[in-house]
Amino acid sequence: MTSTSTEDLTVGETRLPDEGHVAAIVADVVAERAGHLFGLMGNGNVHLISRLTRRGFPFTSARHESATVAMADGYYRATGNIAAATTTYGAGFTNAYTTLAEARIARIPLVLVVGDAPSTGPRPFDIDQAKAAEAAGVVTLVARPGNAEAITHRAFDLARQTVQPVVLAIPYDLAAAPPSEAEPLEPLPAKQAWPADPADLDRVTSLLAAAKQPLILGGRGVLLADAAAPLRELGDRLGALFMTSVMAVNAFNSPWDVGIAGGFTRRHRLDIARQADVVLVVGASQNLFQTRYGTLFPATTTIIRVDNEPNPGNIRAAEYVRADIRPFVEGLLARAATATTGTWRDRAPEVASPEFRSSRPSEDPEEFGPDGRLNPRAVVSALDRILPAERSVVMDGGHFIGWAPMYLSVPDPHAMILVGTAFQSIGMGFGSAAGVSVGRPERTTVLVSGDGGGLMGLSDFETFLRATRKGVIVVLNDSAYGAELHQYAVKGLHDQAMLIDEVDFAAVGRALGAPGVKVRTMADLQALEDWLASSEEGVFVLDVAISQKVVAEYMTESVAARG
Repeated sequence: MTSTSTEDLTVGETRLPDEGHVAAIVADVVAERAGHLFGLMGNGNVHLISRLTRRGFPFTSARHESATVAMADGYYRATGNIAAATTTYGAGFTNAYTTLAEARIARIPLVLVVGDAPSTGPRPFDIDQAKAAEAAGVVTLVARPGNAEAITHRAFDLARQTVQPVVLAIPYDLAAAPPSEAEPLEPLPAKQAWPADPADLDRVTSLLAAAKQPLILGGRGVLLADAAAPLRELGDRLGALFMTSVMAVNAFNSPWDVGIAGGFTRRHRLDIARQADVVLVVGASQNLFQTRYGTLFPATTTIIRVDNEPNPGNIRAAEYVRADIRPFVEGLLARAATATTGTWRDRAPEVASPEFRSSRPSEDPEEFGPDGRLNPRAVVSALDRILPAERSVVMDGGHFIGWAPMYLSVPDPHAMILVGTAFQSIGMGFGSAAGVSVGRPERTTVLVSGDGGGLMGLSDFETFLRATRKGVIVVLNDSAYGAELHQYAVKGLHDQAMLIDEVDFAAVGRALGAPGVKVRTMADLQALEDWLASSEEGVFVLDVAISQKVVAEYMTESVAARG
């Protein structure tokens, strides 16, 4: 799918074949608006990619189209900067469909530039890509000779404004077409503002002032609104404790942060959080996972949720206030008085203690599970000490995600990245981690994967090795599709299809040029320590044989909730 048409070879004597046409115009705007292009070349995007790579624009090639969007997704989550992805038409587009759906549900702004059917009509192998994208909730814009520059800018503007991916399609017969007279676009409507209602501000301020044990729970919306600092100041005035969603981990950078809310909450931290009498939830969706399937807080807790997005109704008992986050937080801060008597912090000084914040797996510190394979809690807790502190932790989807967010600390919210959980998908790990490595090369990229997702995304193992300055791959290998095993085998369903023959990912890594070891005891982790001490660059692969019998807390809660 990398052929060049005869027309390309006969365009002028002085003009290169990737100049002066629709695809070149699109490429020039991509170079202006995006920090990087992630893609896989084919007939439908060869002109675009050639234009960019010839001029030295940074480009990372995937080995499977699914990783093109996953890399752009990971890049955005790690940096906050928009990226572009590209695939060819047809199978190239459909191969990226799962990662596109993940980006849409997770609300990741990126632009996917794709080839498309000719403007004259579909060929036998074409599909209606715009309708397919629409089914996933993604808008498609079409580049033509009269709008190529303006529509490409529109794609980036729309992605930024809506915090969503946007598809930009280049019909096959128009990619090498010369531009025509510019066709003006209608102005992009301004995003609706949700000003803070003084009555809402007064009511919420009164509830917080009357609280004996207030807790502030911040989500990704706080980061998007740049509201973490004023929200922390509000909490400090009230003597409140903090929690975050996993996508906002460490946003408050406070010793009074109880940690991640939901299925990743450590037991001793959960016991404290459940003592809150008033919880202010800001910029967090409070989905089933964040609320620990409705068990995060007691029914007697007063919950106020503030967001500028529509109320998803996940917490029926919560009072919902729709308002733009930063102005609302600043309004609360202007009204809030500093607590003058003993606060919750005074009554719970242990929250700020090193032991409370330790990664030591107090839940279950044993080295081995009941089946003689390693206890993942003990392994991941040890990795928190061994791995460089300046790290990005990237996770694929699967049962194993119950361990890393609980025991691995990260420097800031951009360093804890879960790609796949929004769409309940696995297999995106290698691609998303490659995008993170490109975006934050100064950090050690730690990819944590399960064996099921690792095998699904194996084609981009090599992409991660190529894109990563320094990294560690940790495969928590239970020789199973763990989520299905712990949800359905326990109910008596036959487990044959839930089991995976043992695979040694460290051996795969060595075949691709990366050192690594199979870990069967805690002592085997010494190999990683030695490598980190002696190596400035490269990727090390740990294949950790973990127990099938140790179940993550979030999975236990899920099974209990579903009955």
